[in-house]
Amino acid sequence: MEFRDYYAIMGVSKTASQDEIKRAYRKLARKYHPDVSKEPDAEARFKEVGEAYEVLKDPEKRAAYDQLGSNWKAGQDFRPPPDWDAGFEFTGGGGPENADTYSDFFEAIFGMRDGGRFHQAAGGRGSARSQHGEDHHAKITIDLEDSFRGSTQAFTLRAPEIDAQGRVALRERTLNVKIPKGIKPGQHIRLTGQGSPGIGGGPSGDLYLEVAFKPHALFNVDGQDLYLELPLAPWEAVLGAKVKAPTPTGNIEVTIPADSKSGGKLRFKGRGIPGTPPGDLYAILRIALPPADSDRAKALYREMERDLAFNPRASLGA
Repeated sequence: MEFRDYYAIMGVSKTASQDEIKRAYRKLARKYHPDVSKEPDAEARFKEVGEAYEVLKDPEKRAAYDQLGSNWKAGQDFRPPPDWDAGFEFTGGGGPENADTYSDFFEAIFGMRDGGRFHQAAGGRGSARSQHGEDHHAKITIDLEDSFRGSTQAFTLRAPEIDAQGRVALRERTLNVKIPKGIKPGQHIRLTGQGSPGIGGGPSGDLYLEVAFKPHALFNVDGQDLYLELPLAPWEAVLGAKVKAPTPTGNIEVTIPADSKSGGKLRFKGRGIPGTPPGDLYAILRIALPPADSDRAKALYREMERDLAFNPRASLGA
C-alpha cells in the first residue's frame, strides 16, 4: 500500500489554512468533475481529490494525518505503526458519505470499514435550548502489569483546534486516570464530564479512553489469556524437569513432562489477566540448542551424531 500525499493532491502547502484548502478543492472539483471535464483521467482524479479533501477539511483527520505522515513520502510503502494514534483525542459521530469509495490507504488510517474512529463531528444530544456536549474518545497504552495491580497514571492527550489564522493546531491536556485491575485491551475507561462543554446549560460530554497494551518482552495477550514462549534444554524436554517460568506476578515452578516436544503447550489456570473468572497462562515449549562454542561442546555433538542415529527428516521420507 502506497502513502498518499494529500497536500500534493490538493496543490496546497502543509501550512495551508482551512479556507485555502476549501478554495483549492472547489477549483479542482470543477476541473475534474466527470460530468464536465474533458481530462482523460477525470473520474479517478475527482475521487482522489475528494478523498484528500475529506481528510484535510476536517481538523481531527488532518491532525491525525499530519502526525502520521511526517515520516513518509508519496509512493512509499506504508503501514501504520501499532498504536500510532495513542493519545489523540477526537469526537464521535457519523462517517463521511461514500466512504466505501476511498482508498485502502484512507481506510488503514481512519478505519471506515469497521466503524473507525475519526469521523465528522455529530451534534450534541438534547433540546434546541439545551444540548449535551459531545463525547470525546482517545486511546491510551498501558503496561500489562498495570492490569494485574491497577494504577493511577497521568496521560497527555492531544486534540486539534482551529487557531486564529484558520490553521489546525494541537491543544494538549494532562489527566490523571485510574486504571482498574483486570482491564483488557479494547475496553474503555469513562471519564464523566471530560468531553465537550454542553450548550445552553446542558451537561458536558464524557471522555472514553480505549485501553491498549504496550508490547511486552515476554508475554503475548489474547483476550484475558497470556502466552509465553518457554525455552528448554534438549535434556529437559526429553527427560523431564522442573524449571522456573516468569508470570506478571512472579516466577512459578513448572513441571516439564518427559518426552515434551517443541511447540507443546502447558496451561496454568487463572494465571492470566485478573477477572471473574481470570484468564489463563499458556507456556509454549521451545527447545533451545546449546551453542557449540568450545572443543568439548563440538565433541559432544559428534558423539550424539555417531551414537543416536537420529534423522529429523524421517517423517518427510528423506
